[in-house]
Amino acid sequence: MTTSAMASEIGESADVVANIVRSRPATRDIAQRIGIGSVPLCVVCGRGSSGHAGVFLRYLVETRLRLPVSASAPSVITAFRTPLMLRDALFIVISQSGRSPDLVAATKSARASGARTIAIVNTVSSPVADAAEFVVPLAADQEHSVAATKTVIGSMAASAGLVAELAQDRALQSALERLPERLRRALALDWSEITGDLAKASAVFVAARGLGLGSAMEIALKLSEILRLPSIGLSAAELQHGPRAALSAHTPVVMMRLMDETAASVDALTDELRAQKIALHLCGGPHGSLPWLAEDDPATDPITMLVPAYRMIEQAHAPADSTRIVHLG
Repeated sequence: MTTSAMASEIGESADVVANIVRSRPATRDIAQRIGIGSVPLCVVCGRGSSGHAGVFLRYLVETRLRLPVSASAPSVITAFRTPLMLRDALFIVISQSGRSPDLVAATKSARASGARTIAIVNTVSSPVADAAEFVVPLAADQEHSVAATKTVIGSMAASAGLVAELAQDRALQSALERLPERLRRALALDWSEITGDLAKASAVFVAARGLGLGSAMEIALKLSEILRLPSIGLSAAELQHGPRAALSAHTPVVMMRLMDETAASVDALTDELRAQKIALHLCGGPHGSLPWLAEDDPATDPITMLVPAYRMIEQAHAPADSTRIVHLG
């Protein structure tokens, strides 16, 4: 039986995270050398799926380290040629290939301005890694699928591992140790009930709050990229306002609920949308409709939720994929 590259790489995610967890001593050494107590702010830099991992990292840094986080716009350096004043800031760049010229330029500029720079990359021998002071490798091997999966999951896990060491957060460290097994178990979760609504959808909204927002944005990107379906990932708080006017019987909503301070507001929105007969697919909580594991740490559950979402999207695309094996560099 043939398997697509995307399906194979989703299945490799647990091993990627297990390797990241085993690399904790190296990450701890970086954290100790950073001197987080004197850092005034954090700047996160990444594009596409790596940018979504950056959104996840932002919430981790702000909630666990209490540092303000800014998302870097590399075009400020490459197009506007305006170096930022980042002395003593923590600059974290996330890149799968490590070869994007704009990320290289932004990292070099940040380091030259006096920032402490960390690259979370899959390819250690790359220009982005060379530009940074410290490197956190994903060691995920080459990704052949046109849609990144295992490196996205790895980037989020590595981000969580870095923050766990910077904050000396034992609860988060323990959650990361449990994550590889939870990712393996998540492979058995079947979210195919969503596909019926996708087939007749004009657009899809994917929503979450806080630590789940990066995953919501990532799932929306994959729906657009793989299924060519207009999709938007946004905060469930935003969905309560302007974007809500666009909801209809032809715009299903995929919602992710974490067991943290955001749960009550997600539950309230879920009740309202169901009352309005919006096609809603909810992961998490006592009223979830999608298969899910027992809740764990809200900082790692958004990573686990990517697995059944990726599988659903890959399987929905599979009938139209005549090659089934994709080898794209």
